[in-house]
Amino acid sequence: MSAPPELPEIVSRAFDVSRRAGYVSFCRNETGRLLAALAATRGGTLAEFGTGCGVGTAWLRSGIRNGARILTAELNAKLAGAAAEIFADDPQVEVLAADWSTLAEHGPFSLLFLDSGIPSEVTVDRIVDLVEPGGIVVLDDFVPCEMWPPITAGRVDTLREGWLSDERFTAVEVMIAPDASVVVATRR
Repeated sequence: MSAPPELPEIVSRAFDVSRRAGYVSFCRNETGRLLAALAATRGGTLAEFGTGCGVGTAWLRSGIRNGARILTAELNAKLAGAAAEIFADDPQVEVLAADWSTLAEHGPFSLLFLDSGIPSEVTVDRIVDLVEPGGIVVLDDFVPCEMWPPITAGRVDTLREGWLSDERFTAVEVMIAPDASVVVATRR
Protein backbone atom coordinates (compact mmCIF):
# COMPACT_ATOMS: atom_id res chain seq x y z
CA MET A 1 0.00 0.00 0.00
CA SER A 2 1.43 3.36 -1.00
CA ALA A 3 -0.93 5.48 1.11
CA PRO A 4 -1.35 5.93 4.83
CA PRO A 5 -3.99 3.62 6.33
CA GLU A 6 -5.77 6.50 8.08
CA LEU A 7 -8.83 7.91 6.39
CA PRO A 8 -9.84 11.57 6.35
CA GLU A 9 -12.52 12.21 8.98
CA ILE A 10 -15.17 13.09 6.37
CA VAL A 11 -14.52 9.77 4.58
CA SER A 12 -14.86 7.83 7.83
CA ARG A 13 -18.21 9.55 8.43
CA ALA A 14 -19.34 8.59 4.93
CA PHE A 15 -18.41 4.94 5.53
CA ASP A 16 -20.41 4.99 8.78
CA VAL A 17 -23.47 6.40 7.00
CA SER A 18 -23.11 3.81 4.21
CA ARG A 19 -22.96 0.97 6.73
CA ARG A 20 -26.07 2.23 8.56
CA ALA A 21 -27.92 2.49 5.24
CA GLY A 22 -26.81 -1.02 4.24
CA TYR A 23 -25.12 0.39 1.14
CA VAL A 24 -21.88 -1.33 0.14
CA SER A 25 -21.39 -0.17 -3.44
CA PHE A 26 -19.01 2.74 -2.95
CA CYS A 27 -15.71 3.80 -4.46
CA ARG A 28 -12.59 2.05 -3.27
CA ASN A 29 -10.07 3.84 -1.10
CA GLU A 30 -7.55 3.70 -3.95
CA THR A 31 -9.97 5.55 -6.21
CA GLY A 32 -10.80 7.90 -3.37
CA ARG A 33 -7.19 8.88 -2.79
CA LEU A 34 -6.83 9.59 -6.51
CA LEU A 35 -9.99 11.72 -6.40
CA ALA A 36 -8.68 13.70 -3.43
CA ALA A 37 -5.35 14.33 -5.20
CA LEU A 38 -7.07 15.47 -8.40
CA ALA A 39 -9.62 17.59 -6.50
CA ALA A 40 -6.74 19.43 -4.82
CA THR A 41 -5.73 20.74 -8.27
CA ARG A 42 -9.18 22.05 -9.20
CA GLY A 43 -11.09 25.25 -8.65
CA GLY A 44 -14.67 26.06 -9.58
CA THR A 45 -17.31 23.34 -9.45
CA LEU A 46 -16.64 19.62 -9.28
CA ALA A 47 -19.44 17.13 -9.87
CA GLU A 48 -20.27 13.51 -9.27
CA PHE A 49 -22.92 11.40 -10.97
CA GLY A 50 -24.22 8.65 -8.70
CA THR A 51 -23.55 9.76 -5.13
CA GLY A 52 -24.63 6.58 -3.40
CA CYS A 53 -24.20 7.37 0.30
CA GLY A 54 -21.46 9.94 -0.33
CA VAL A 55 -18.14 8.07 -0.02
CA GLY A 56 -16.81 9.37 -3.36
CA THR A 57 -18.10 12.84 -2.51
CA ALA A 58 -16.30 12.67 0.83
CA TRP A 59 -13.05 11.77 -0.91
CA LEU A 60 -13.49 14.72 -3.28
CA ARG A 61 -14.28 16.97 -0.29
CA SER A 62 -11.13 15.84 1.50
CA GLY A 63 -9.09 17.23 -1.39
CA ILE A 64 -10.77 20.45 -2.54
CA ARG A 65 -9.13 23.79 -1.85
CA ASN A 66 -9.56 27.47 -2.62
CA GLY A 67 -13.33 27.71 -2.38
CA ALA A 68 -14.08 25.00 -4.90
CA ARG A 69 -17.48 23.36 -4.50
CA ILE A 70 -18.96 19.95 -5.20
CA LEU A 71 -22.34 19.21 -6.72
CA THR A 72 -23.46 15.58 -6.65
CA ALA A 73 -26.61 13.82 -7.82
CA GLU A 74 -28.13 10.52 -6.70
CA LEU A 75 -31.31 9.14 -8.26
CA ASN A 76 -32.25 7.05 -5.20
CA ALA A 77 -33.83 9.53 -2.76
CA LYS A 78 -33.02 7.38 0.29
CA LEU A 79 -29.32 7.25 -0.60
CA ALA A 80 -29.25 10.96 -1.47
CA GLY A 81 -30.78 11.72 1.94
CA ALA A 82 -28.11 9.64 3.67
CA ALA A 83 -25.37 11.46 1.75
CA ALA A 84 -26.91 14.87 2.47
CA GLU A 85 -26.70 14.04 6.18
CA ILE A 86 -22.88 13.87 5.91
CA PHE A 87 -22.60 17.30 4.32
CA ALA A 88 -25.50 19.09 6.05
CA ASP A 89 -23.25 21.80 7.52
CA ASP A 90 -20.85 22.06 4.58
CA PRO A 91 -21.55 24.99 2.24
CA GLN A 92 -19.09 23.59 -0.31
CA VAL A 93 -21.10 20.42 -0.99
CA GLU A 94 -24.61 20.14 -2.40
CA VAL A 95 -26.34 16.76 -2.69
CA LEU A 96 -29.28 16.51 -5.08
CA ALA A 97 -31.85 13.71 -5.13
CA ALA A 98 -32.02 13.72 -8.91
CA ASP A 99 -30.98 12.05 -12.12
CA TRP A 100 -27.42 12.93 -13.15
CA SER A 101 -28.68 14.74 -16.25
CA THR A 102 -30.01 17.55 -14.01
CA LEU A 103 -26.42 18.54 -13.34
CA ALA A 104 -25.99 19.62 -16.97
CA GLU A 105 -27.52 23.01 -16.20
CA HIS A 106 -24.80 23.61 -13.56
CA GLY A 107 -21.76 22.84 -15.74
CA PRO A 108 -19.29 22.91 -17.18
CA PHE A 109 -17.29 21.28 -14.40
CA SER A 110 -13.60 21.38 -13.58
CA LEU A 111 -13.70 17.72 -12.47
CA LEU A 112 -16.39 15.13 -13.08
CA PHE A 113 -16.44 11.76 -11.31
CA LEU A 114 -18.71 9.05 -12.63
CA ASP A 115 -19.19 5.34 -12.67
CA SER A 116 -18.71 3.23 -15.78
CA GLY A 117 -21.61 0.99 -14.71
CA ILE A 118 -24.10 2.06 -17.39
CA PRO A 119 -21.89 2.56 -20.48
CA SER A 120 -24.57 4.21 -22.63
CA GLU A 121 -24.94 6.96 -19.99
CA VAL A 122 -21.28 7.96 -19.85
CA THR A 123 -20.02 7.95 -23.43
CA VAL A 124 -17.67 10.71 -24.47
CA ASP A 125 -20.36 12.32 -26.62
CA ARG A 126 -22.79 12.52 -23.67
CA ILE A 127 -20.18 13.96 -21.29
CA VAL A 128 -17.83 16.19 -23.31
CA ASP A 129 -19.84 19.42 -22.99
CA LEU A 130 -20.18 18.97 -19.22
CA VAL A 131 -16.43 19.44 -18.72
CA GLU A 132 -14.61 22.73 -19.15
CA PRO A 133 -11.45 22.88 -21.30
CA GLY A 134 -8.67 21.54 -19.10
CA GLY A 135 -11.25 19.78 -16.92
CA ILE A 136 -10.82 16.21 -15.78
CA VAL A 137 -13.18 13.24 -16.06
CA VAL A 138 -12.63 10.22 -13.79
CA LEU A 139 -14.51 7.01 -14.66
CA ASP A 140 -14.15 4.15 -12.22
CA ASP A 141 -15.05 0.48 -11.96
CA PHE A 142 -12.99 -0.90 -14.82
CA VAL A 143 -11.16 -4.21 -14.76
CA PRO A 144 -7.55 -3.73 -15.93
CA CYS A 145 -6.85 -4.84 -19.49
CA GLU A 146 -3.44 -5.32 -21.11
CA MET A 147 -4.54 -5.42 -24.75
CA TRP A 148 -5.83 -3.14 -27.45
CA PRO A 149 -8.61 -2.86 -28.15
CA PRO A 150 -9.58 -3.40 -24.51
CA ILE A 151 -11.53 -6.61 -23.93
CA THR A 152 -13.95 -7.17 -21.03
CA ALA A 153 -15.97 -10.37 -20.61
CA GLY A 154 -14.90 -11.53 -24.08
CA ARG A 155 -16.05 -8.37 -25.88
CA VAL A 156 -14.46 -5.12 -26.93
CA ASP A 157 -15.02 -2.59 -24.15
CA THR A 158 -16.30 0.19 -26.39
CA LEU A 159 -16.76 2.63 -23.49
CA ARG A 160 -13.11 2.40 -22.43
CA GLU A 161 -11.97 2.36 -26.08
CA GLY A 162 -14.00 5.50 -26.76
CA TRP A 163 -12.57 7.44 -23.84
CA LEU A 164 -8.99 6.38 -24.46
CA SER A 165 -9.06 7.23 -28.17
CA ASP A 166 -11.26 10.35 -28.43
CA GLU A 167 -9.29 13.32 -29.74
CA ARG A 168 -11.18 15.78 -27.52
CA PHE A 169 -9.45 14.30 -24.47
CA THR A 170 -6.01 13.21 -23.39
CA ALA A 171 -6.75 10.04 -21.45
CA VAL A 172 -5.03 7.21 -19.63
CA GLU A 173 -6.14 4.09 -17.84
CA VAL A 174 -4.66 3.97 -14.34
CA MET A 175 -4.47 0.70 -12.46
CA ILE A 176 -5.40 1.44 -8.84
CA ALA A 177 -5.25 -2.17 -7.63
CA PRO A 178 -4.54 -5.54 -9.27
CA ASP A 179 -8.27 -5.95 -9.98
CA ALA A 180 -9.35 -2.35 -10.61
CA SER A 181 -8.59 0.58 -12.85
CA VAL A 182 -9.96 4.01 -13.67
CA VAL A 183 -9.83 6.13 -16.78
CA VAL A 184 -8.63 9.69 -16.25
CA ALA A 185 -9.33 12.02 -19.16
CA THR A 186 -8.45 15.71 -19.50
CA ARG A 187 -10.42 17.80 -21.97
CA ARG A 188 -8.21 19.49 -24.56
